[in-house]
Amino acid sequence: MDIASLISQFGGFGWTILAFVLALSVIVAIHEYGHYIVGRWSGIHADVFSIGFGPVIWSGIDKRGTQWQIAALPFGGYVKFAGDANAASGKDEDAMAQAEADPVALRRTMHGAPLWARAATVFAGPLFNFVFSAIVFAFVFSMTGAPRDPLTVGEVHPTPVVSQLQAGDVVLAVAGQRLEEGSVSFPAQDTLPNETDVTYAVLRDGAELDVTGPHPFSARVGGVTPRGAGQRAGLLEGDVIVQADGAPIATFGDLVRAVKAVEGKPIVLSVWREGTVFDAEMIPKRTDEPSADGGFETHYRIGVFSSAPFEIATESLGLTTVIPAGISRVGEIISGSLTGLKYMMSGDISTCNLSGPVGIAQTSGAMASAGFLPFLNFIAVLSTAVGFLNLFPIPALDGGHLVFYAYEAVTGKPPSDTWMRVLMTIGLALVLTLMVFALGNDLFCP
Repeated sequence: MDIASLISQFGGFGWTILAFVLALSVIVAIHEYGHYIVGRWSGIHADVFSIGFGPVIWSGIDKRGTQWQIAALPFGGYVKFAGDANAASGKDEDAMAQAEADPVALRRTMHGAPLWARAATVFAGPLFNFVFSAIVFAFVFSMTGAPRDPLTVGEVHPTPVVSQLQAGDVVLAVAGQRLEEGSVSFPAQDTLPNETDVTYAVLRDGAELDVTGPHPFSARVGGVTPRGAGQRAGLLEGDVIVQADGAPIATFGDLVRAVKAVEGKPIVLSVWREGTVFDAEMIPKRTDEPSADGGFETHYRIGVFSSAPFEIATESLGLTTVIPAGISRVGEIISGSLTGLKYMMSGDISTCNLSGPVGIAQTSGAMASAGFLPFLNFIAVLSTAVGFLNLFPIPALDGGHLVFYAYEAVTGKPPSDTWMRVLMTIGLALVLTLMVFALGNDLFCP
């Protein structure tokens, strides 16, 4: 391997780690701030607010006596409240014994606060993750916008097919099929000719005319999914697939059918890029995807998605549209995660769908490379996942603490300290086991 290759790989690795640390730090900061601020509002004092673990790189104490710090290992964080023995909120017996002599000091501890205050403080971490995600999704939707009505051509992309379309053209019909009034989408793909180019009726400068352009569902790569076969083979946004195993590809539907036909065996694609054509061999990856009936279906994918051969002009969306859409997106991710876990536990889909730290880091790097909005969208998805995971009823996670509080609400007393220590140890073991399992998926799943 030459020096240039080494430098390139090191640069890619460094970018991946940087993106992963940035994404994780933002999510952890939001989560822990939720614990901190609701705890403060509830009268519980925070001794330490830490981003990261291990040796402290920087620290400072605010006017309330809370130490804010950044530690050397940026893979998590914690808030240590008064009366806590550690980052997992275990009880400090000595500190609590001293606090019990002073009702005011006892009330300021995590373990001496009323049940409602403790439950609200714990639940606030995942809640802040969800709220943050909804706000970010709403922002992304507002920046992306919605297709302009009527459907209008924006930037025209270069493709192997000569295009007579121009920015600003209003699309009236495609291959003789008139778009319905108010429609901002093309006719269904299976109703259009399976050709590389079609005729568009457009309104330009007040006049209606017919022009030729690439098929609206062309095999142009709109993007590649992280860790997919397409990314590994070097496909990029803007590439156009012209052949699959020597057979011509006219539309993205042709590509989907060609990949499906090989059933996970290697496939060679001929790719057009900026006027040149080259071959790229890849092995489609098995994926389990949600189906219309609420279950999952197995497909083979090369990890690329399509885009029209031209941008569709957009218009901005109002807050009354993007905020509900952001909240809905959070709900969709949680619902999809629950369904996926259910089918993995039943064995209906592969456990390889569960990614670990390596997979998340690779995805972070890929999304950061794709641009600000894709990276921001990924952070919101990951924030939702972190909030959801923390609500699992496992001791050492927020959900486990909430179960303990529910037990206390029903029985009138918390579990004994001995049982708490045993359950917390079991919980930590379960979390570590899950992390090791996910890491194994990163390393050994195809």
